[in-house]
Amino acid sequence: MSGFNSSDASISPAALHKPESSHDDEPLSFAVHSLPDPVLSDVRQERTRSGRWKMLAVLLVCAAPVVASYFTYYVLRPTQQRSFGELIADQPMLPALQAQTLDGRSVDLQSLKGQWLLVSTSNAACEQRCQDNLYLQRQLRETLGREKDRLDWVWLINDQQPVPDRMQPALQQATALRLPAKAIGDWLKPEAGHALDEHLYVVDPQGHWMLRFPANLDKASAGKAKRDLERLLRASASWDEAGRAVEKSQ
Repeated sequence: MSGFNSSDASISPAALHKPESSHDDEPLSFAVHSLPDPVLSDVRQERTRSGRWKMLAVLLVCAAPVVASYFTYYVLRPTQQRSFGELIADQPMLPALQAQTLDGRSVDLQSLKGQWLLVSTSNAACEQRCQDNLYLQRQLRETLGREKDRLDWVWLINDQQPVPDRMQPALQQATALRLPAKAIGDWLKPEAGHALDEHLYVVDPQGHWMLRFPANLDKASAGKAKRDLERLLRASASWDEAGRAVEKSQ
């Protein structure tokens, strides 16, 4: 028979009747995803924990001054009878007022923040009690040795009268400011039965009045006051640094 190729004889009848393949007839294929790698999962968890610890560390650093202030207060709790001075429970903040230097310049009282302050107050005439307080303020600071630059001694003058010339040399290392008597009295308070100018007052670097030494402090009891100051400086050593007092001593 013409047109017959011998090679066609090898094709089976089934092959001749097999329909052409099409994409529509292909079976569905299912993608198989691998299970999570436990090593990578542990790494992610470790990074998450590390990030949380770092965030906590940053928060603790930011909160350190506040925490230290509370620590300072509780180290010297009145119930423990550890302090010579009297702890002030409400710790009034340094008022936001303008004071005057002895040469008439205006100074923001808030600028005193950043140092521990040992404060006395009186009129400008500065009679014997005032002179004794200023002497003790200076001596207490000097006896602190290398820590003295963390303490500033402050004299708040409650009138506009001139300061005696004989006192000027002794005030070179002090911060002497004029402030109305009412403003001083609204902030600092004496012990019951005593006058405002009978005490020395301690203010922390954040501006809180937090300690009042007994009235009419003298040389005999100054050692106890010094121990209180040393304890305060030691408790705040991790966050408080020397400031203005360094500049004045240079």
